[in-house]
Amino acid sequence: MATTHRYTTRTRWQGSTGAGYDAYDRAHAASAPPAEAEIRLSSDPAFGGDPALLNPEQLLVLAASSCQLLSFLAVAARARIDVVAYEDDAEGEMPEEPRPVRVTRIVLRPRITIAVSDERPLPPRAKLDRLVEVAHRECFIANSLSTAIAIEPTFVVR
Repeated sequence: MATTHRYTTRTRWQGSTGAGYDAYDRAHAASAPPAEAEIRLSSDPAFGGDPALLNPEQLLVLAASSCQLLSFLAVAARARIDVVAYEDDAEGEMPEEPRPVRVTRIVLRPRITIAVSDERPLPPRAKLDRLVEVAHRECFIANSLSTAIAIEPTFVVR
């Protein structure tokens, strides 16, 4: 029998929308028990949100980036490649037309640093690119989205 993983979250908001769309506070709190951390969120500033707080669209891009990072580390470890750093400057695109508005594209730009030695030489670029693709296919978040995800990796040798 297959295991089903369940993820629970909680969001909380308090205020009043009585003064109309332009007047209410978009800030709210989110948590995911049993983790104790709580984050403060808002809407995108283009929709009246607080630019000092994260918004759901950013969290979507962040989730895709984080999942790719974790998936790549897993496939690299299984391939015995010594990844010593991974940074990603990811970006999501959400045009206001056509409707319904949705995040239509996410671009991940990981900069992956690989340690090499006499015992662990640098793998061919084709192998590294294949591992990026395998990680993408194994990424749970990418598999859950209909949004196009492009990955533009850069590899650095240390």
